[in-house]
Amino acid sequence: MAMFSSLSDKLGRAFSKFKNKGKLTEADIKEGMREIKLALLEADVNFKVVKDFVKIVSERAVGQDVLESLVPSQQIIKIVNEELVALMGGQEERVRFSSRPPTVIMMVGLQGAGKTTHCGKLANHFKTKFEKRPLLVACDVYRPAAVKQLQVVGSQVGVPVFAMEDCKDPVEIAKAGIAHAKKYGHDMVFIDTAGRLHIDEALMKELQDIKEITEPSEILLTIDAMLGQDAVNVSKTFNDMLDISGVILTKLDGDTRGGAALSVRYVTGKPIKFIGMGEKLDALEPFHPDRMASRILGMGDMLTLIEKAQQSFDEKKAEELEKKMRDSTFTLVDFLDQMDQVRNMGSIKDILGMMPGVNSAALADAQIDDKQIDRVEAIILSMTPQERMKPQIINASRKKRIADGCGMKVEDVNRLLKQFEQSQKMMKQLTKGGKRFGFGRRKKH
Repeated sequence: MAMFSSLSDKLGRAFSKFKNKGKLTEADIKEGMREIKLALLEADVNFKVVKDFVKIVSERAVGQDVLESLVPSQQIIKIVNEELVALMGGQEERVRFSSRPPTVIMMVGLQGAGKTTHCGKLANHFKTKFEKRPLLVACDVYRPAAVKQLQVVGSQVGVPVFAMEDCKDPVEIAKAGIAHAKKYGHDMVFIDTAGRLHIDEALMKELQDIKEITEPSEILLTIDAMLGQDAVNVSKTFNDMLDISGVILTKLDGDTRGGAALSVRYVTGKPIKFIGMGEKLDALEPFHPDRMASRILGMGDMLTLIEKAQQSFDEKKAEELEKKMRDSTFTLVDFLDQMDQVRNMGSIKDILGMMPGVNSAALADAQIDDKQIDRVEAIILSMTPQERMKPQIINASRKKRIADGCGMKVEDVNRLLKQFEQSQKMMKQLTKGGKRFGFGRRKKH
């Protein structure tokens, strides 16, 4: 994850101070804790949060279990991991559904934080994973084209939008939107409220009025992770005025320092419920404190990676692929299909970032081109059906024709054919002796 690459690298350097020592003294721990403190402050974590966090970790680290441990560095990493999880809330907290539908979710936040987009992302999330029938309600009557933007987002995820473009009273629109939802059988309502460039009294009064009339099950504050320390101030103010139920942290795919993710829960006492990981409307993840701590400490996040694979890979296709691997009938058509399913999991850099042992700092600097899959697709689609099924028939003249057809070079075609040949060899080894290969069963929601 881009936002934590610098913090992960600095924490790794702090832990290295413990690694080469068989036994630790209190002085060793004090020096290491100073490094951890600096790493957190540089990551824009709130000063009070850092102070309390380092105090707790230090107290636990000077206990007998660590000082007398054979591998004290592992004990300290374990303590830091446990305290990071506790700092971010301990466990995943889900959205509360109303016992009397519709469940009303009020989206609040500053202008530009991504409220409108995340209304669509959330509606899509509950529609596809929980089989809900959401309705989006356009209550931003101030920002030019705000209603149009919500309508575009709604159409992209297949969710209807309730709007009253002649009405300038957001409270009336919200009230009418919920009545519309009840009439037409929508079991979830997402209210897209207006934001401002900064917090003001009029904004808060309007939001309080909408809250009073709609009685929402959840008030979710959308916060831009790039705000750093300001994210904490914004979340505190919104919480004081509205008693929010949770936070959506957006732009976590950006090159931010990560301080907001580690500070918001501590300062407001309210959980981060979702994280936005990109611009695509499926780039939304429930927030798991334990998985996030694991990513921060460079341990990867295999659970999220497996879930992404289960969501993206079709079970029937996986079984067919397994049979083709065993029978050595895997073709370029199958190769293309597999690459397409990998693309559905997200960016290659994000996938690599979830793997244990991958150096986050090196990954942040790595030039990983997601468009490579598009280029491979273009080459394969330039082939005839026969060439895709039997790539061994592709001679020099065919290679030139394929390269010309997709606007690439013969070397690119050669590279792909070599990759495919290597994939076939690897698959033969994996399936030798009847070993099974494939993803686990997809979850049924």
